[in-house]
Amino acid sequence: MDLKVHSYESMGTYDGPGLRLVVFLQGCPFRCLYCANPDTIPAEGGKATGAGEIIEMAVRQKPFFGKRGGITFSGGEPTMQAKALIPIVKELKNNGIHVCLDTNGGIWNLHVEKLLSMTDLVLLDVKEFNPQRHETLTGRSNTQTLQTARWLEEHNRPFWLRYVLVPGYSDFEEDIRALGEHFGSRALTDGSRPGGYRMIQRVEILPYHTLGVNKYDALGQEYKLKGVPLNTREQLERAESLFKEYFDCVVLN
Repeated sequence: MDLKVHSYESMGTYDGPGLRLVVFLQGCPFRCLYCANPDTIPAEGGKATGAGEIIEMAVRQKPFFGKRGGITFSGGEPTMQAKALIPIVKELKNNGIHVCLDTNGGIWNLHVEKLLSMTDLVLLDVKEFNPQRHETLTGRSNTQTLQTARWLEEHNRPFWLRYVLVPGYSDFEEDIRALGEHFGSRALTDGSRPGGYRMIQRVEILPYHTLGVNKYDALGQEYKLKGVPLNTREQLERAESLFKEYFDCVVLN
């Protein structure tokens, strides 16, 4: 079964540990207002690519991965093609290649469950913790995303939690604190450990950017966050400070 591949990035450094081959897949059920790759959203499109081509590419680049690197499947939303990914991931692991999956966690079925059970590291994008604000930002509920996080925790699957800080949309202190209380593993001053998630290896704060705006023009689409400013240094540092109250593994990218 072929994959629908949008594009590739060799020697990527932002999508998992070490140097990575990043495979961007076509299709996504979310409609994030700030999406930097709107051309990956439609399920139609992408290049039909056989498993052998991707495996060969990864094996060829393996000498550059070192001890930490590997391959990351991103998108779009890679779990839309979970069934086709399963045999590819299996063969990659047979070749000793570390596999990451960058997902919004919003899709669940038996294929997704099997895929996550095989993946070395999940990069889980939590867009917003507040349900209403999450729906405003993405057009979808965050219920399944949170359930996916719980499954990863209960099945001892390591993951990174990623959070894009969009001014006026996902930078509310009460929402960040609610997220921290849900997931957090750091002992608070009263000795309690809110959330108690043990499998979160890293919490990444991703600044809002507008690098994909020109793609909307090219597609004849309106960029809905036009006029939303980039984060100030103070906003980023404040968010970092809030997250650090709940987690010991916060990274501001």
